[in-house]
Amino acid sequence: MRAHEAGALHAEGYGGPPQWLPHPTDVMELLEPLWAETVTRDDQGRLTVGGVDVVSLAQEFGTAAYVVDEQDFRTRARAFRDDFSAPFVPICGGADVYYAGKAFLCTAVAKWVLEEGLCLDVCTGGELAVAQRAGFPGERIALHGNNKSVAELRTALEYGVGRIVVDSFDEIDRIAALAAELGVRAPVMVRVTVGVEAHTHEFIATAHEDQKFGFSLVGGAADEAVDRIVAHADHLDLRGLHSHIGSQIFDVGGFEISARRLIALHVRIAERHGLHLPEMDLGGGYGIAYTSQHDPMTPADLGAQMADLVGREMRAAGDVPAPRISIEPGRAIVGPSTFTLYEVGTVKDVEVDRGSLRTYVSVDGGMSDNIRTALYDADYSCTLASRSSDAGPRLSRVVGRHCESGDIVVMDEFLPADIAPGDLIAVPGTGAYCRSLASQYNHTPRPPVIAVRDGRARVIVRRETMDDLLALDMGE
Repeated sequence: MRAHEAGALHAEGYGGPPQWLPHPTDVMELLEPLWAETVTRDDQGRLTVGGVDVVSLAQEFGTAAYVVDEQDFRTRARAFRDDFSAPFVPICGGADVYYAGKAFLCTAVAKWVLEEGLCLDVCTGGELAVAQRAGFPGERIALHGNNKSVAELRTALEYGVGRIVVDSFDEIDRIAALAAELGVRAPVMVRVTVGVEAHTHEFIATAHEDQKFGFSLVGGAADEAVDRIVAHADHLDLRGLHSHIGSQIFDVGGFEISARRLIALHVRIAERHGLHLPEMDLGGGYGIAYTSQHDPMTPADLGAQMADLVGREMRAAGDVPAPRISIEPGRAIVGPSTFTLYEVGTVKDVEVDRGSLRTYVSVDGGMSDNIRTALYDADYSCTLASRSSDAGPRLSRVVGRHCESGDIVVMDEFLPADIAPGDLIAVPGTGAYCRSLASQYNHTPRPPVIAVRDGRARVIVRRETMDDLLALDMGE
C-alpha cells in the first residue's frame, strides 16, 4: 500500500476486503466451523437454532440478544471431558477440564458444566458466588487472580475450593494466615511464568516475563515461591504447578516448551523437598473459528498431541511420578455455542477509494455487547438471518449504535446487497468474553442470554431495563 499525503486511509487499495476474506459464490451460505451444532436455515432462509427460528426469537425476546445453543455447549464440554482426556489415561489416569468462568458464567451454565462432569475456574468473588448459587462442589473449583482480596480468599477457604492458584509472595503469606485462623490447610498451586510468547494478541499472551501474572522461572522466583509454601506446610498444601501461556492459540508448540519447563521444576521440587506433587495444570486458551481464516484443532487432536509431549517429558524426567494433568480450554466450549442476534437500523453506502463503496450496516447493539473488536482488533463474521436473498454480495461493515467511531462489530464481511432496515443479522462465535465484558456504555441496557434446545427457548440471563440502569443512581 503506497502512502498518501492525506493519510493511510486515502492510500491506493484501501477499502477492499482483507486477504483472508474470500469473495463468496453464495452470500447466504453458512460456513459450518463458525456456527453452533444445531444452527441451520429453514426453507424461508431464516436462521434456526435448536429448532427455533430467529424471527420468532426476536419477536419474543427482542434484539440485541445472545443466543446459546445448549446442545452445542454440552457436546463441546463432553468432547473435552472424554476425547481430550483419553490419551492421558496411560500417563496419569486422565485429564481434568476446568471450564473458564470468565468466558461466560451464569447459574444455568454452571449447572451445565457440573452435569457434564467438568470442573470450574473462577477468578473473582462474584464468579465464586455464581458457582455457590449453582451448588457447584467446592472441591471442583479453582480460584485464580493476581490480586485476590482477603474476603475472596476467606470465602474460598470456607467453601472448600479444591485449589487456589497462588500469584504473588504477598498472597502466600495472606493465605497461610487465613488458613491458620480458620483451622484449615489451604490447597494451593503455584502459577509459573514459563517464558513462552504465545502467537496471539499481546493483551492475551500471559506467559512472557514482562506481565502481571505468576512467578517467573527467570531469577528463581518460582523456586522461591515453592520454598515459601513448603515452609508453611502446616497451613498450605502444595498441590502442584500451573501455567497459562495465552488465549486463542491454534497449535501446541508453546505448550511443549511450557510443559518441559514445568516438569523440570516439578522434578526439582521432588529432589529438593521430597515432594511428589499430585497435580499440574497446563492452562489452555485454545482457539476457535471466528472467521474463515481460523482453523482450530479438535479436542481429540489437542489431547493426543498434548499427551504425547507430556509423556515424552515425563519419561525423560526418570522415576518421578507423573502428576494428574488438568487443562483450561477457555473460550473453546462456550465461544462457538453462541451467536448475537441484531436488528438492522440504518444502511449507508460510503465511498472509500476512487469510487469504491463500503456499506455501513448499523445494528441495535455494538461495543457495549461486544468490545472485542475495539479491544483486540478481533475479526468476526456475520450473516443475514431473517430471510433469503438472491442479491449479490457487497462488502459491508457492521457497526453499533454508540457514539464512537471505533464502535465496530464486524470489520469486513460480504452481505447481500439488498440488506435493509428491519433485517436481522447474526454474528457467530460470541459466547466468550462478549456478555462477560459487556457494559452499559451510553446507558445502554445489556442484552439477555437466551438458551435454546429441542425447540424450546428460555431466558437464562434477563435483559437489563431502564430501572436497572437507574437503580444505583442515588439522584443527588
